[in-house]
Amino acid sequence: MRPHLALIEDEPDFALMCRSYLERAGFTVTWAMDARAGKSVLYESRVDLAILDLGLPDGSGLELLRALRSTSRLPVIVVSGRGAEADRVAGLEIGADDYLVKPFSQRELVARIHAVLRRSQPPDLPTVIQAGSLLVDTAARQVSVDGVLLTLRPKEFALLEMLAAAPDRVFSADQLLERIWGSSWQQPATVAEHVYRLRGKLAELPAPAPRIVTVRGYGYRLDP
Repeated sequence: MRPHLALIEDEPDFALMCRSYLERAGFTVTWAMDARAGKSVLYESRVDLAILDLGLPDGSGLELLRALRSTSRLPVIVVSGRGAEADRVAGLEIGADDYLVKPFSQRELVARIHAVLRRSQPPDLPTVIQAGSLLVDTAARQVSVDGVLLTLRPKEFALLEMLAAAPDRVFSADQLLERIWGSSWQQPATVAEHVYRLRGKLAELPAPAPRIVTVRGYGYRLDP
């Protein structure tokens, strides 16, 4: 699948050059000319990485980055004509994954994108995950407790897989939304609903099963 990039840039000539080169390099690119359109792309599309200019006509790219970082860990590369150390430090401290000063070569941009995407990938999980009596076969997409198979929907499977891979670790609703749904723009109630359904299926098993525990104010964990 071609990675989907959001290019938030107000200079048409520069944006068209970037989009053309990036599409030839194997990416899908959605171009937004200002902060409002960029925010719409980030809200409504499944984006793998954002390329964000700081000097936008309707607001600061740094403010858009700050708003994004309050809800998401989407990889972001800032591109800007502002090369002063204070500007670079501000962008990185707010949460940019990389900072490129204009002008730069398109080859360097592609290399930076690949590097950031590699760093943002979650670690590979083992084929079979065991947490107490719970077995999650990630290759067969099956879950069992003491040999009894559970019938799970895809998101229920993904949620239980993530919890079982790190038993006793607490995951926030935002972390679960970002990893499983691909976005933390969803409501935390989405996670709560799936946890409720999973608890019901685990409770129906004839043998004692691991429990999904709510840690008030923090999130959820699996107790084997």
